[in-house]
Amino acid sequence: MRVESEEKVYDDINITPMLDVAYVLLLIFIIMTTATVQGIVVNLPKASSTPSLAKPKTKAISITQDGSIYLDTYPVTIQELETRLAQYKAATPDLPVVLKADASIQYEKVIEVLDVVTRLEINQLGLVTQKLVK
Repeated sequence: MRVESEEKVYDDINITPMLDVAYVLLLIFIIMTTATVQGIVVNLPKASSTPSLAKPKTKAISITQDGSIYLDTYPVTIQELETRLAQYKAATPDLPVVLKADASIQYEKVIEVLDVVTRLEINQLGLVTQKLVK
């Protein structure tokens, strides 16, 4: 006589050992992350609430609708623009310059200003445009 119950193939998946491993790994990860977050207690310095007195390095050149040229907020001619930018460039070799021009001015004025910037070998030049609204 054969006992068929002993030779029966066991085809069910036992999830319990797999969950035990997952829980142990989860516990290890939780312990490791909390251990690294705590670290060493350090008394951090407080930041100053007063604004910085350093002047911004970026110079803005603006060309208005009537063709007037402004360096930051001061009206200048092309010659004055070149001498002032040369002075700023001597003080700050990596002087950034931003050019803002009215859309209705002659293209020649923009080219004159770009020519001055090129002669002074100012490499950081930005052209300001309006944001495109979709």
